[in-house]
Amino acid sequence: MSKTLRADLLLMVTATIWGLAFVAQRVGMEHVGPFLFNGVRFALGAAALLPLAMRSKNAMRAAPGMHAPAWLGCLCAGLALTFGASLQQIGLQDTTAGKAGFITCLYVIFVPIFGAFLGSRTPLGTWIGAAIAVVGMYLLSITDDFSINRGDLFELVGAFFWAGHVLVAAWFAPRMNPIHLAVGQYAFCSVASLGIAWFAGESFALSGLMDAAAPILYGGLLSVGVAYTLQLIAQRDAPPSHAAIILSMESVFAALAGWVLIGEVLTPRGMLGCALMLSGMLLSEMWPYLKKK
Repeated sequence: MSKTLRADLLLMVTATIWGLAFVAQRVGMEHVGPFLFNGVRFALGAAALLPLAMRSKNAMRAAPGMHAPAWLGCLCAGLALTFGASLQQIGLQDTTAGKAGFITCLYVIFVPIFGAFLGSRTPLGTWIGAAIAVVGMYLLSITDDFSINRGDLFELVGAFFWAGHVLVAAWFAPRMNPIHLAVGQYAFCSVASLGIAWFAGESFALSGLMDAAAPILYGGLLSVGVAYTLQLIAQRDAPPSHAAIILSMESVFAALAGWVLIGEVLTPRGMLGCALMLSGMLLSEMWPYLKKK
C-alpha cells in the first residue's frame, strides 16, 4: 500500500470518527450539561495523548527562534478550543447532529478568509466557495420568516472560533512539540470547561456521568485521543489541502450517523443546503488543482 493511499484511508477514518462524535455529543447531553461533558471528555483526550507526550524526545519548551514560552501556545490554542467546543456543545442542545456537522465545517472556508484579513492572499475559489456555502447555509438554517434556529446560530459562531483555532495551532505547531501543544490545549479546555460548569450550576452527580459514560468515552478517547493521533500520522504523507478535503467529509458522516443512529431527518430543502455547503467547501479546497488543470 502506498503512503498516499494509507494517509487517505487514515484521514477518512478520522473524518468518520469525528462525524459520529456529533451524535455522541448530542446523546451525552441528555444526562449531563454541555460544559461538564466537554470538561470530562477533553480530560480523557489529554490523558490518552499524555503517554505520547512523555515519550517525546523534546521537552516542553519552545523551538529555537520562537520568542515566546511554550505554555503561551497551549493557552492561546486552549482558549480558541474552549470557545469553539463550548459553542458547539451548547448549539447541539437545539439542533441536529447533521446540521451541526455541516455548519461547523464552514471553518474550512473561514480559515483562508481570516488569512486575507491578516495579509495572506485568498484565492478566487475560496470566495466563490464561500458564496455557495452561504446559500447552502440559508437553505439549511434560515426559515421562511427569515429567522435562524438558536442552535444553528451557536454552531455558526463556533465555526469562527474553530477557524481561529486552526490558525493559532498552525502558527504554534511548527514552533513547539505538537503533541505537547495538543495535550496542553486539551488540559486547558478541560479545566476551563469544568470551572464554567461549576459556576453555571451544572450537576456533577455521578449518576449522570455514568449514564453519559459511553458518549463521553467516545468523545474523549476516540474523537479527541485516537482521531487526533491518526490525523498527525496521516498528515505526514498528505498535503494540507488534500487532508482538508477528506476531513471535511466529517459533515457527511455526521448527517448519516444522525439519521441511522438517532433518527434525525433533513427536509429536501435542508438536503439541498447541505449539498451546496459541501460543494462550496470542496471548491474552496480544490481550486488550486482545478486552476492548474
